[in-house]
Amino acid sequence: MFIGEYIHTLDPKKRLALPARFRKELGGKVVITRGLDQCLFVYALAAWEEIAQKLNTLPVGQAANRSFVRLMLAGASEADIDQLGRVLLPDYLKRYAAIGQKVIIVGVGSRLEIWAQEKWEAYRSEIEQHTDELAERLGEIGAF
Repeated sequence: MFIGEYIHTLDPKKRLALPARFRKELGGKVVITRGLDQCLFVYALAAWEEIAQKLNTLPVGQAANRSFVRLMLAGASEADIDQLGRVLLPDYLKRYAAIGQKVIIVGVGSRLEIWAQEKWEAYRSEIEQHTDELAERLGEIGAF
């Protein structure tokens, strides 16, 4: 399980070092794709295969399904993790997430999220203001 929040910097060759504590669980290859809230999702290859399989079962007759599947699958890119734990972020994904030099890598259970530092700080600040409301909603459905 991936948890925590880590500040990292892209190197001059646009590679991102993944947190050392996650590398074993990720294996040697990951899939990076467009995420929600203008971040990137990073999955271990086995976890990605499960998600892609689920996405492929969605009915294509519904426009929302087609759009979401396109967002996730067409935006996906396999990336090898080098010996120093770095991955190369494709330019189109960096543009999507507005990623500059500094990024925040967030562990969110079964995936990592990569955020532009400014976007993460704004998002986190906004969510922290509504923690009680979110907890109450989760309590209503028995999730918290």
